Amino acid sequence: MSSSSRSPAGSFCHRTRREFLWEAGAGFTGLALAGLMGRDGILGWAQAAAAPGAFVNPLAPRQPQLPAKAKSVIFLFMYGGPSHVDTFDYKPALYSLDGKTVTVKTFGRGGKKNEGRVVGPKWKFHQYGQCGKHVSDLFPHLATCVDDLAFLHSMTADSPIHGSAMLQMNTGKILSGSPCLGSWVNYGLGSVSENLPGFAVMLDPIGGPISGAKNWSSGYMPASYQGTVLRSAGDPILDLQRPTATSGPMQRRMLDALREYNAEHAAAHPDNSNLAARIASYELAFNMQRFAPEAVDLTRESAATRALYGLDEPRTEEFGRRCLLARRLVERGVRFIQLYAGGAHNDDNWDAHSDLEKNHNFHAGRTDKPIAGLLKDLKQRGLLDETLVIWGGEFGRQPTAEYEKGTGRDHNAFGFTMWMAGGGVKGGVSVGETDELGSAAVADRLHVKNLHATVLKLMGLDPNNLSYFYGGLDQKLVGVEGAETIEGII
Repeated sequence: MSSSSRSPAGSFCHRTRREFLWEAGAGFTGLALAGLMGRDGILGWAQAAAAPGAFVNPLAPRQPQLPAKAKSVIFLFMYGGPSHVDTFDYKPALYSLDGKTVTVKTFGRGGKKNEGRVVGPKWKFHQYGQCGKHVSDLFPHLATCVDDLAFLHSMTADSPIHGSAMLQMNTGKILSGSPCLGSWVNYGLGSVSENLPGFAVMLDPIGGPISGAKNWSSGYMPASYQGTVLRSAGDPILDLQRPTATSGPMQRRMLDALREYNAEHAAAHPDNSNLAARIASYELAFNMQRFAPEAVDLTRESAATRALYGLDEPRTEEFGRRCLLARRLVERGVRFIQLYAGGAHNDDNWDAHSDLEKNHNFHAGRTDKPIAGLLKDLKQRGLLDETLVIWGGEFGRQPTAEYEKGTGRDHNAFGFTMWMAGGGVKGGVSVGETDELGSAAVADRLHVKNLHATVLKLMGLDPNNLSYFYGGLDQKLVGVEGAETIEGII
């Protein structure tokens, strides 16, 4: 099959079927580039388990391996490392030690030290809820939700450097090249939504995090499982807008033509399912053009709901939009959503190396109300029980100053705080603790792998049996050696 068209010079040129399909969609086929990278033989266990020549959608929904309440995850990533001793880990001894030099082992960007000048907390703590949890004045709105939160006060990581620590928090390893948590969840469970990506990422407009797309990559898994970056304003996905009023029907006719060709091709080549995989990628891109604009249309929300997320206040409007969008995506079956608070470098994120007060007042001020609004909105809609919400950064901050002067704190991977809510998590509980200065975890030490194992279990996946064969090993998010879950919060 071929067609002819007149060139700009007036002469005729010959078009092949492939050229016609590429050009007819006004560049539409380029949207499926990520899907096209899942070439022959790299469709994982789904393709291997299928009959020869049969195509199995890698994102088709699957039953969980274990009983589970959680169906979706919203990971609120506080990029840069918020200070646990200034937020949720109350250390009264630090107030009286402010300015004094103490013996304490630290390891951060400034290297290893054996002593340092204490920086006392710059905010007061008060008790909230029936559980009586101490929360600093940085989070007055989130403090009202403590009875729904499970605090992990003894988190540890393997690196005090942003790039490797972020990779570990997202992929379980400090080196790049591995699938991230969202990829593993979609690999194990598939996606309920046929019209939106199963794994969505929303970056801070300030900038992306260090290591970039490696933080939402599918690694050695097919590209079907990687995160799709959505924007909270304008077009949700770049190049998603249809170029003309007639291109939608044209793209639909193109898909129909591709399906017809696939049927003929399959009869002649029964062992080749690659074209079917490509068509599935085109189909998802086409559906996203149709349905994503509605999903991100926040004008459909009531004034009261918009105010709950802080959309009526300049300081909270941007992050509030993303939190509200996360709830709308959960309602539409998106399996894993990650929101970044903070981007770029230094004070553009939570990385408070110089002026701690200015840094944390800004970042907590723009996120506190939207996060509390998200939790309350999910709860009142009956979605919190099936939505797992995670809050935290790649590490915490030290109780001592980094420099001779100022209130800045260096990185701390020896002990920091994260919290989880919903999705089968006990509320109003705290697990683990750091020493009296908050410099290192001393009781019920938890590793990033324990966090990942817990997330998988709450989603109905066995963390020690969910594997993907690659490089001669049954690879796992928690490592080939496995990891225990945090039973105290389940």
